Amino acid sequence: MSKFEIAISKIDEYNKKDPNIVLDKGKQFQKEYLDSLRQSTWLAKLNPYASEELKIAARSQHIGRWEIPRNLYPETRTGYLTWRSDLAKFHAETTAGILKVVGYEPECIEKVKNLNLKKSIKLDPEAQMLEDVLCLVFLEFHISDFHVQHSREKVINIIQKTWKKMGIQGREFALKLNYKPEVLSILSEALEL
Repeated sequence: MSKFEIAISKIDEYNKKDPNIVLDKGKQFQKEYLDSLRQSTWLAKLNPYASEELKIAARSQHIGRWEIPRNLYPETRTGYLTWRSDLAKFHAETTAGILKVVGYEPECIEKVKNLNLKKSIKLDPEAQMLEDVLCLVFLEFHISDFHVQHSREKVINIIQKTWKKMGIQGREFALKLNYKPEVLSILSEALEL
């Protein structure tokens, strides 16, 4: 196996430890493992020729996310932002550790870390593509559950924030997704379609 294949295998192995189990098409998956597969699938749709670093970052973006639960932080905007920042650092460092063991060069590891930390989203095309991947996974697979758990106003706000983070290509794909009617109604209101 190549270094890349070994790295992906180790990332998958890590995410298969997720105790949170979800169903997809009648099959059980560990939540973060399934989302990492979805992230890789979306990246392949957006850019079949993505760099190795971007492929690794997409697969590892939420590695071990269950290890830092949201409920450890205050239910405030500051608490949420601190949680997200701590998660990003955790994902970046965990992935860097795997890449170091596999034998990747420091420059490659640093690039993946920067992508995991979402540095320079609007300036780095690869960082923007990774952000689009994450937003598309959220919109395709999680917005339906999210909208049931939160007020319409909060969902509209989240959709608007998600849209601002996305690039042109990501938005084009997002508009073609097959949303449930109630989600499509909220999306249309949020984006004034």
